[in-house]
Amino acid sequence: MNKPLPLVVEDISFRYRDRPEWAIRQISFSLEPGEVLLVAGASGCGKTTLARCLNGLIPHSYKGELQGSITLQGRETHAMSLSEVSQVVGTVLQDPERQIVGSSVLAEVAFGPENLGLPREEIHARIDEVLQRLGIAHLKQRETFALSGGEKQKVVLAGVLAMRPSILLLDEPLASLDPASAREALALFRSLADEGTSILLIEHRVEDALQVRPDRLLYMRDSQVHYLGPIKELPAEVNHREVKLPAPWLIRRLKESGEPLPEPPPPVSPSGEPLAVFEDVSFAYPDGPLVLHDINLHIQRGDLIAVLGPNGAGKSTLVKHAIGLLKPTRGRVLVQGKDTRSLSVAQIAHTLGYAFQSPAHMLFAATVRDELAFGPRNLEFSPPTIKAAVTEAVAALNLQGLEDYSPLALSFGQQKRTTIASVLAMHSRILILDEPTAGQDYANYTRFMEALCGAVGAGASFLTSRFDATLFITHDLDLAIGYANRVILLSEGRIVADGPPEEALRDLALLERCRVVPTTLLQTNLEYLPRTGRFLRAEHLASIV
Repeated sequence: MNKPLPLVVEDISFRYRDRPEWAIRQISFSLEPGEVLLVAGASGCGKTTLARCLNGLIPHSYKGELQGSITLQGRETHAMSLSEVSQVVGTVLQDPERQIVGSSVLAEVAFGPENLGLPREEIHARIDEVLQRLGIAHLKQRETFALSGGEKQKVVLAGVLAMRPSILLLDEPLASLDPASAREALALFRSLADEGTSILLIEHRVEDALQVRPDRLLYMRDSQVHYLGPIKELPAEVNHREVKLPAPWLIRRLKESGEPLPEPPPPVSPSGEPLAVFEDVSFAYPDGPLVLHDINLHIQRGDLIAVLGPNGAGKSTLVKHAIGLLKPTRGRVLVQGKDTRSLSVAQIAHTLGYAFQSPAHMLFAATVRDELAFGPRNLEFSPPTIKAAVTEAVAALNLQGLEDYSPLALSFGQQKRTTIASVLAMHSRILILDEPTAGQDYANYTRFMEALCGAVGAGASFLTSRFDATLFITHDLDLAIGYANRVILLSEGRIVADGPPEEALRDLALLERCRVVPTTLLQTNLEYLPRTGRFLRAEHLASIV
């Protein structure tokens, strides 16, 4: 007798109880043992709704109208409890903050096996096995609140793997990981698939996901499947504006499309007196080792800085010194000539605005409009100025139509854009964005980066016309290549490179040591650098090469 397939989806459609439109429509596919299926598509196409149908959150937690059937190992999910589904389908969400329940790493990873009623000895054996496999055994006794975003993501994955599901459902699992950790995670997923685990990987970063060697691509658009098949070449059905493709694929598609190609923007050079200065700054948390070592750094008018480095390199700690949340153990930080030790965070906010990496750390207001107005109101803007600032930020971050929604009811990507918009509305002189593209699909990524960095008149961009300088803390190498005029590379709390992208990113061996994985866009830019003289986005390269 043939063993049933791990997953069979037949003509699934679903619409949420409070929405008139169908979130997904007539979706059918199956999953073989050990198969990796890549699911891609723009935000709002239905990927997350599909995931909720597969892991039982629909209909158990999210209510609405569900049609069709889903079968797990021969059992229809409508006849299974949520706990029964979770033993078959292990889910890793894009935002680890939403999934962690344990106060310590040990408690978090033990949570699932304990709920399965496993013996204590087996639970600890599974914990040690998955922590070792993920390279995070050293975090076993750490408290989860003190972990970096990337470390939290690995801990969530460990908790799921400890339950040994036969199907692994990964919803944007690379969002919080540095490039090297993402590469290692993809290698692990491939290894698990080779051992027989079926994997459904939801990821708009197709270029990165190709490293896992997916067997098939399921491409969604407008709540339906537009392509299901192999991905050895770029399928014609895939919209290059909705998913992130390898640079050579994108350049070829752009040149073949016949559409007008944008001219490269004029270069912007920093000038004037420094706006913020780090002088021999070192920092250690209480009873801990140094996290920053002898940092010397000037931020000038015109700087558009990408701060790169692996998880734990000190990127967020560095920026928290600039905004006064942390004070140096040694050295000093000056903001417009004043030592941050003598300034409150509110005073510094007039100069620096900061959008946190996790939206959960910022959002609290009843509506998006109230969220965006909160900062300007506390900075004592006039009512007309507040209204104009909110309108401008909504347009820049593509939040039209969401002004009266609760921020906590939005998708992760929409929440991320809301946090960035809330800082934009404050009109601080220096804008700091912690992982601005994390959780964003490629369409919104390019849309809001163009809104921020694209020309709006007289050669100025939204950022350069409203802010004296901008910093992006990011794992996204292509963000640094395409939008920054300066790159700061951090490793183990030290600045190891600082300069224009074409200078700071030329040493591939240094990048590897700093766990920054070269992308096809970097490789293509290095190939054409003698001709272009500087790094450019794929769209601009297509107009030249």
